[in-house]
Amino acid sequence: MTRAQQSEQLIRSLPTMSELCLDDHDPDVFRSVLERVGDKWSLLVIGILGERPHRFTELLRIVPGISRRMLTVTLRALERDGIITRTIYAEVPPRVEYAVTDLGVSLGEAIRILAGWVAGHQQQIVTNRRAFDAVGVEAD
Repeated sequence: MTRAQQSEQLIRSLPTMSELCLDDHDPDVFRSVLERVGDKWSLLVIGILGERPHRFTELLRIVPGISRRMLTVTLRALERDGIITRTIYAEVPPRVEYAVTDLGVSLGEAIRILAGWVAGHQQQIVTNRRAFDAVGVEAD
């Protein structure tokens, strides 16, 4: 079975978004987790930490355009959800590393699929945006 066939089979086996929204989940938790993992900074940080543990300053350098404050907020939220861990090493000066948990690894797999889709469709999206902007749209 090819990778494309495996992906298609996996997608068909998943519940629809409507089913997930109406299922017996706590709607507040469901929405907040989707909001967290749908945040651009969280996606980037989880993807980068999925490669290996990083220190704060490394993440600040690697994540394009993120501020110190936003990186701090993002890391704390991901740690709270159990997606990453923060390890403090008793050294002088103290060293802190962030790494993904098993939960974060499983989420990272989905993120890489999404990132691959974006990379594979970037040019088409740019073309669509230019065509849309050229025509202009009236307000609803």
